[in-house]
Amino acid sequence: MNTRPIIDESTGPAALSASFNHDNSCFSVALETGFRIYSAKSCDLKVARDLGTGIGCAEMLHTTRYVALVGGGKQPKFPQNKVIIWNDSSETAALTLEFRTPVQRVRLSRTHIVVVLLNSVNLYRFVSPPQKVSTFETANNPFGLCCLGDKMMTFPGRTPGQVQLVELSTRNVSIIPAHSTPLRALELSRDGEVLATASETGTLVRVWSTANCTKLGEMRRGLDPATIFSLAISPNSTLLAVTSDKSTLHIFDVPLPKRPEQVSPDKSRNSPQPSGVESDSGPQNKWGMLAKIPLLPRTFSDTYSFASAHFEIGEEPLGWNTSGRGASKSPTWSAPIPGVPGGRPPKGLIGWLDDESLLVICAGQDARWEKFLVGMSQDGKRVCFREGWRKYME
Repeated sequence: MNTRPIIDESTGPAALSASFNHDNSCFSVALETGFRIYSAKSCDLKVARDLGTGIGCAEMLHTTRYVALVGGGKQPKFPQNKVIIWNDSSETAALTLEFRTPVQRVRLSRTHIVVVLLNSVNLYRFVSPPQKVSTFETANNPFGLCCLGDKMMTFPGRTPGQVQLVELSTRNVSIIPAHSTPLRALELSRDGEVLATASETGTLVRVWSTANCTKLGEMRRGLDPATIFSLAISPNSTLLAVTSDKSTLHIFDVPLPKRPEQVSPDKSRNSPQPSGVESDSGPQNKWGMLAKIPLLPRTFSDTYSFASAHFEIGEEPLGWNTSGRGASKSPTWSAPIPGVPGGRPPKGLIGWLDDESLLVICAGQDARWEKFLVGMSQDGKRVCFREGWRKYME
């Protein structure tokens, strides 16, 4: 008879983490036994690699055979201070980078490798062997926040709430004092011209011009504090999607930088707006005429989302803090999962398929793929609705 007490009844998440590639055509999933790659559009399985032990983070390079792996989970395949650039054609490690502290996240492009540690961002040229370009100090960055574009990258500054913008060609650094509390989410548009930020407070999302670091606009997600899961800008940089632990997907218009050709003295102030952009009297002004009354609190005049939809977080405890339902399940439940960015399976990860459709991916025990469309309702209002969903680990 087995008289040994059960130490931990939880089986652990099926999907430790998930990540989109550069154009959101695929997403990779890290598992306790290896990794998988799925087609984002159809959620069909493309690659399944059983490595025997755990991968905490898997980042795919475009649609190539290279995947950056970091060990994780209960039995990590590799130490958490190593990055393995995996060649999936030969199923071998092509490159290895080793650090003194655990890796929080990896970003890849055809020319660069970026490795994020808790207090630094390390930039390498993607050659064999990798050539170190520079190291940038940051404030504590447990979620591995970092965006890598063709011409620049962005990550937290040395002071909580600040953002650093780095030009890859010159390595010139610009600082944006984005928030007064630590950052929780960052997103760089595909053309590199627009940056979206959110802090731990989770009530406001701010949009910045990367050309001159000026604030283009500020959008209100809600009145109550929330944990922002993900920010994502559409391919044409006109829409911004936001998810949070409120299980709500919000869609905002992006205030774009004004170019000289957009300002003409011949244009009337009452001229029609471009397609897809509504006037200030549109539904993003939640309070209608109250927004125009002076001396009222700013929440009445703030810009709100023009459309929203519910997405499924899943029935499992999130474990974001020790007071959650999961805390009573096991004394180790609230401990960070080794090798996983942020220490928890991500929820509400957003990836735009095109300018009108997007995905929301959740990892964990209840690993889901949900597709949403942004369109017009019968009464002429812009709406966001779910077109389909799937549990991709089943």
